[in-house]
Amino acid sequence: MSGMQLSVTKFTRTASAAVATLFLGLTAMPVQAADYIATSPAVVDASVCSQQSVLKRIVSRFDYQVKHVPDMPMTAISSMGDIRLKRYEPKVNPSQIERTYCDATAVMSDGQQRKVWYLVEERQGFVTLGSNVEFCVDGYDKWYVYNASCSVLKARGL
Repeated sequence: MSGMQLSVTKFTRTASAAVATLFLGLTAMPVQAADYIATSPAVVDASVCSQQSVLKRIVSRFDYQVKHVPDMPMTAISSMGDIRLKRYEPKVNPSQIERTYCDATAVMSDGQQRKVWYLVEERQGFVTLGSNVEFCVDGYDKWYVYNASCSVLKARGL
């Protein structure tokens, strides 16, 4: 064997060993499910569901929705009560999003009571400041944004 062939063979063996070591190292890493939900979080802050900033955002965005979606009945949310925490998904690593699922009963301006399901995502506001709030009022998801009967936001209990 010439000197050139010997150095290429040595390089190939070294590269193969490095790739094998890297592959074996990656396969030994623990795997987490994408939809992991902690069953017993250490601290659950149920007050997130009843924060005035969250409720005001729901009322304001609902008002915008009924005014800008064609054929929606012109009604408004007068008040919200019976507010409950339904599920909490904690942030267990930096890349995850802390989520709180809630529901409430809305008294509408026409006197009807409607169920409201909503989700508060921490640090998902503009430039990660504040929270993002997604909501669905029973009977007002005309385009099934949250699937039939708001099922996307209906969380299974804690």
